[in-house]
Amino acid sequence: MTTIIRQDDLIESVADALQFISYYHPKDFIQAVYEAYQREESQAAKDAMAQILINSRMCAQGKRPICQDTGIVTVFVTVGMDVQWDADMALDDIINEGVRRAYMHPDNVLRASVLADPDGKRANTKDNTPAVIHYKIVPGNTVDVHVAAKGGGSEAKSKFAMLNPSDSVVEWVLKMVPQMGAGWCPPGMLGIGIGGTAEKAMELAKESLLEPIDIHDLQARGASNRAEELRLELFDKVNDLGIGAQGLGGLTTVLDVKVKDYPTHAANKPVAIIPNCAATRHAHFVLDGTGPSLQTPPSLEDWPEITWEVGDSVRRVNLDTVTPEDVKDWKPGETVLLSGKMLTGRDAAHKKMVDMIERGEELPVSMKGRFIYYVGPVDPVREEVVGPAGPTTATRMDKFTRTMLEKTGLTGMIGKAERGQVAIDAIREFGAVYLMAVGGSAYLVSKAIKKAEVVAFEELGMEAIYEFEVEDMPVTVAVDSKGSSVHQTGPAEWHDKIIAAKAV
Repeated sequence: MTTIIRQDDLIESVADALQFISYYHPKDFIQAVYEAYQREESQAAKDAMAQILINSRMCAQGKRPICQDTGIVTVFVTVGMDVQWDADMALDDIINEGVRRAYMHPDNVLRASVLADPDGKRANTKDNTPAVIHYKIVPGNTVDVHVAAKGGGSEAKSKFAMLNPSDSVVEWVLKMVPQMGAGWCPPGMLGIGIGGTAEKAMELAKESLLEPIDIHDLQARGASNRAEELRLELFDKVNDLGIGAQGLGGLTTVLDVKVKDYPTHAANKPVAIIPNCAATRHAHFVLDGTGPSLQTPPSLEDWPEITWEVGDSVRRVNLDTVTPEDVKDWKPGETVLLSGKMLTGRDAAHKKMVDMIERGEELPVSMKGRFIYYVGPVDPVREEVVGPAGPTTATRMDKFTRTMLEKTGLTGMIGKAERGQVAIDAIREFGAVYLMAVGGSAYLVSKAIKKAEVVAFEELGMEAIYEFEVEDMPVTVAVDSKGSSVHQTGPAEWHDKIIAAKAV
């Protein structure tokens, strides 16, 4: 029987789904993080998960984004062959209109992160279009749609290899995951695609991340095929690496591992890994011709009541008076609460500043003795001074770090995840410090920001340089002035603990 699907029904359903996933985590994700939080023995990792859970509940209550990086949209559309369209737009255009409306919704503005001309002008499209869309045509008379919003930090950690047929997938994955660092904001999921061709393996990995977290069910019933055997083996072995929440070292790195495979050429074994971060965002709906398909809000009772206590050992720092000499006493892993004024800047701003320095030009704002926060915030709504403003991946600023420390007198940096060795060497040489904020706690962090003003490079939009005035913003000393990194010491320590415990 033929079904008529109206253009506006798909637009409204896409827009509703993207708004919904911007502030509601899937219930299975919340349950999995809470279970990991309860069993975690690493205090640093436990604190990180507490912030993720508190942030998630706040976002569900306030209907504001879980993460400042509200993602690039991926859509999987399965169209029944008995469907007819009441539409005057192409299907891609219909879906992109839904994306546009979602990201420009006045009550919950979502950050525009998509850039056209990616190797040229890199101009922001302003509305997060276009989406990346995959289609299947199947028997039936409905339109089945999965939407996901994927953050750039976790997407950047994707891996692909064309293995030899005799090579071990497990060995390759266990080699790649430590190289991914913590920029994908663990704990999360790993999607693994095996087979087909290069592009098919990547698509399989991305599609697998739409599935619910059910690893404990699989452990209880046992594997029935090779893909499930891989899931069980990799879940245990990846967690045995001890990387832990936010890469700080701990018992839980992955909440689940998903594997999808497809027939491949006899000479090939293509394998892809795509991680899903602490801002796991996906939704599903079906159109059957009766109107739009809208999401059903969850109950706040689905979220655990978590409190995060900073403890007596916390160091309180006034950014307006702190000196380079002061930071020499800060210890790796120490919790710090920041108050006062800081600057912000990420990739585009750093490139502009370094280019200006090389040309001998004066920077539009002095960095001497200041701290810079790697962030691209969401625009504010209502009474907010700034929208969700969690950290971006710090390693992308590594190539600028030596110049910034040497030429500007910068004292400290704040970002997400680890620093590479080139940045650590510069931090040690110039006696600076790197502090880590928790990825996946953007709304929680934004509540510590009391004032926000663009002070340079306004044309860069969310990548402009702001001055934030903060009060008790929680961070962790990730690289101290002597170059000791918790992202190196923490996972090594917890890997040894996990292996020792299993040997008993």
